[in-house]
Amino acid sequence: MKLNIVLVEPEIPQNTGNIARTCAAIGAKLHLVHPLGFSISEKQVKRAGLDYWDKLDIEEHISFSKFLDKYKPEENNMFFITTKGKQCYSDINYSELDEVFVLFGKETKGLPEDTLKKHLDKTARIPMREHLRSLNLSNSVAIVAYEIFRQNQFNDLQEISDYFPNK
Repeated sequence: MKLNIVLVEPEIPQNTGNIARTCAAIGAKLHLVHPLGFSISEKQVKRAGLDYWDKLDIEEHISFSKFLDKYKPEENNMFFITTKGKQCYSDINYSELDEVFVLFGKETKGLPEDTLKKHLDKTARIPMREHLRSLNLSNSVAIVAYEIFRQNQFNDLQEISDYFPNK
Protein backbone atom coordinates (compact mmCIF):
# COMPACT_ATOMS: atom_id res chain seq x y z
CA MET A 1 0.00 0.00 0.00
CA LYS A 2 1.33 3.42 -0.96
CA LEU A 3 0.58 6.28 1.42
CA ASN A 4 0.59 9.94 0.38
CA ILE A 5 0.55 12.62 3.09
CA VAL A 6 -0.60 15.95 1.69
CA LEU A 7 -0.01 19.21 3.58
CA VAL A 8 -2.08 22.03 2.14
CA GLU A 9 -0.36 25.37 2.81
CA PRO A 10 1.46 24.40 6.02
CA GLU A 11 2.53 27.37 8.13
CA ILE A 12 4.82 26.08 10.88
CA PRO A 13 8.25 24.81 9.81
CA GLN A 14 8.74 22.53 12.82
CA ASN A 15 5.47 20.70 12.08
CA THR A 16 6.49 20.13 8.48
CA GLY A 17 9.92 18.90 9.60
CA ASN A 18 8.35 16.46 12.06
CA ILE A 19 5.93 15.24 9.40
CA ALA A 20 8.79 14.81 6.92
CA ARG A 21 10.57 12.64 9.48
CA THR A 22 7.44 10.53 10.00
CA CYS A 23 7.01 10.14 6.23
CA ALA A 24 10.63 9.03 5.85
CA ALA A 25 10.23 6.52 8.71
CA ILE A 26 7.15 4.88 7.18
CA GLY A 27 7.96 5.33 3.49
CA ALA A 28 5.08 7.70 2.78
CA LYS A 29 5.32 10.29 0.02
CA LEU A 30 5.03 13.87 1.29
CA HIS A 31 3.18 16.42 -0.86
CA LEU A 32 3.65 20.10 0.01
CA VAL A 33 1.03 22.41 -1.45
CA HIS A 34 2.08 26.06 -1.81
CA PRO A 35 2.04 28.72 -0.61
CA LEU A 36 4.09 27.56 2.37
CA GLY A 37 4.39 29.74 5.45
CA PHE A 38 8.17 29.29 5.41
CA SER A 39 11.06 28.38 3.16
CA ILE A 40 11.68 24.65 2.80
CA SER A 41 15.34 25.33 3.47
CA GLU A 42 14.74 27.00 6.84
CA LYS A 43 16.77 25.65 9.74
CA GLN A 44 13.68 24.71 11.78
CA VAL A 45 12.37 22.46 9.00
CA LYS A 46 15.72 20.79 8.47
CA ARG A 47 16.36 20.40 12.20
CA ALA A 48 12.96 18.81 12.88
CA GLY A 49 13.44 16.41 9.96
CA LEU A 50 16.97 15.66 11.18
CA ASP A 51 19.02 13.69 8.72
CA TYR A 52 16.11 12.00 6.95
CA TRP A 53 15.64 14.45 4.08
CA ASP A 54 17.60 12.25 1.66
CA LYS A 55 15.28 9.33 2.51
CA LEU A 56 12.11 11.30 1.80
CA ASP A 57 9.97 11.14 -1.34
CA ILE A 58 8.65 14.68 -1.64
CA GLU A 59 6.57 16.46 -4.28
CA GLU A 60 5.71 20.15 -4.27
CA HIS A 61 2.61 21.67 -5.88
CA ILE A 62 2.22 25.34 -6.76
CA SER A 63 -1.40 25.45 -5.56
CA PHE A 64 -4.19 23.33 -4.11
CA SER A 65 -6.16 23.52 -7.36
CA LYS A 66 -3.14 22.21 -9.31
CA PHE A 67 -2.78 19.34 -6.84
CA LEU A 68 -6.48 18.45 -7.21
CA ASP A 69 -6.19 18.67 -11.01
CA LYS A 70 -3.29 16.21 -10.99
CA TYR A 71 -4.60 13.78 -8.34
CA LYS A 72 -8.34 13.87 -8.84
CA PRO A 73 -10.31 13.05 -5.66
CA GLU A 74 -12.97 11.27 -7.72
CA GLU A 75 -10.36 8.89 -9.17
CA ASN A 76 -8.19 8.32 -6.09
CA ASN A 77 -8.67 7.10 -2.53
CA MET A 78 -8.47 10.56 -1.01
CA PHE A 79 -9.45 11.47 2.54
CA PHE A 80 -9.72 14.97 3.99
CA ILE A 81 -8.84 15.14 7.69
CA THR A 82 -10.73 17.88 9.49
CA THR A 83 -12.34 18.59 12.85
CA LYS A 84 -15.58 18.82 10.83
CA GLY A 85 -15.20 15.29 9.43
CA LYS A 86 -18.20 13.10 8.79
CA GLN A 87 -16.60 9.89 10.08
CA CYS A 88 -13.87 8.84 12.46
CA TYR A 89 -10.50 8.27 10.76
CA SER A 90 -10.25 4.75 12.25
CA ASP A 91 -13.66 3.72 10.86
CA ILE A 92 -12.34 3.90 7.30
CA ASN A 93 -11.15 0.57 5.87
CA TYR A 94 -7.71 1.28 4.40
CA SER A 95 -6.66 -2.38 4.23
CA GLU A 96 -7.97 -3.05 0.74
CA LEU A 97 -6.63 0.11 -0.89
CA ASP A 98 -3.51 0.10 -3.07
CA GLU A 99 -2.86 3.82 -2.67
CA VAL A 100 -4.22 6.41 -0.25
CA PHE A 101 -4.00 10.21 -0.16
CA VAL A 102 -4.58 11.82 3.24
CA LEU A 103 -4.94 15.61 3.20
CA PHE A 104 -4.36 18.00 6.08
CA GLY A 105 -4.97 21.74 6.01
CA LYS A 106 -2.97 24.64 7.33
CA GLU A 107 -2.58 24.97 11.08
CA THR A 108 -4.72 28.11 11.47
CA LYS A 109 -7.63 27.35 9.12
CA GLY A 110 -7.61 23.70 8.09
CA LEU A 111 -8.77 22.66 4.63
CA PRO A 112 -10.94 24.95 2.46
CA GLU A 113 -14.65 24.76 3.36
CA ASP A 114 -15.76 24.43 -0.27
CA THR A 115 -13.52 21.37 -0.72
CA LEU A 116 -14.88 19.77 2.44
CA LYS A 117 -18.48 20.34 1.35
CA LYS A 118 -17.77 18.94 -2.11
CA HIS A 119 -16.16 15.77 -0.69
CA LEU A 120 -18.14 15.41 2.55
CA ASP A 121 -18.25 11.60 2.36
CA LYS A 122 -14.44 11.54 2.23
CA THR A 123 -13.95 13.70 5.32
CA ALA A 124 -12.67 12.20 8.55
CA ARG A 125 -11.91 13.48 12.04
CA ILE A 126 -9.81 12.49 15.01
CA PRO A 127 -12.07 12.33 18.09
CA MET A 128 -11.27 14.69 20.95
CA ARG A 129 -13.01 16.46 23.79
CA GLU A 130 -15.52 19.21 23.09
CA HIS A 131 -14.53 22.87 23.04
CA LEU A 132 -10.98 22.21 21.86
CA ARG A 133 -9.99 23.57 18.47
CA SER A 134 -7.67 20.87 17.17
CA LEU A 135 -4.64 18.68 17.72
CA ASN A 136 -1.15 19.61 16.59
CA LEU A 137 -0.73 18.97 12.86
CA SER A 138 2.28 16.69 13.13
CA ASN A 139 0.53 14.63 15.83
CA SER A 140 -2.57 14.35 13.66
CA VAL A 141 -0.56 13.10 10.70
CA ALA A 142 1.17 10.48 12.86
CA ILE A 143 -2.13 9.26 14.35
CA VAL A 144 -3.79 8.76 10.96
CA ALA A 145 -0.71 7.40 9.19
CA TYR A 146 -0.06 4.73 11.79
CA GLU A 147 -3.72 3.68 11.78
CA ILE A 148 -3.45 3.13 8.03
CA PHE A 149 -0.30 1.04 8.51
CA ARG A 150 -1.85 -0.84 11.46
CA GLN A 151 -4.78 -1.86 9.27
CA ASN A 152 -2.25 -3.09 6.71
CA GLN A 153 -0.32 -5.18 9.27
CA PHE A 154 2.53 -2.64 9.22
CA ASN A 155 3.56 -3.90 5.77
CA ASP A 156 7.12 -2.91 4.87
CA LEU A 157 7.82 -1.59 8.38
CA GLN A 158 10.18 -3.20 10.86
CA GLU A 159 8.04 -4.48 13.74
CA ILE A 160 10.72 -6.16 15.82
CA SER A 161 13.67 -4.28 17.24
CA ASP A 162 17.08 -5.54 16.27
CA TYR A 163 18.55 -3.78 19.30
CA PHE A 164 18.29 -6.86 21.49
CA PRO A 165 19.13 -9.90 19.39
CA ASN A 166 16.98 -12.97 20.01
CA LYS A 167 18.85 -15.63 21.93
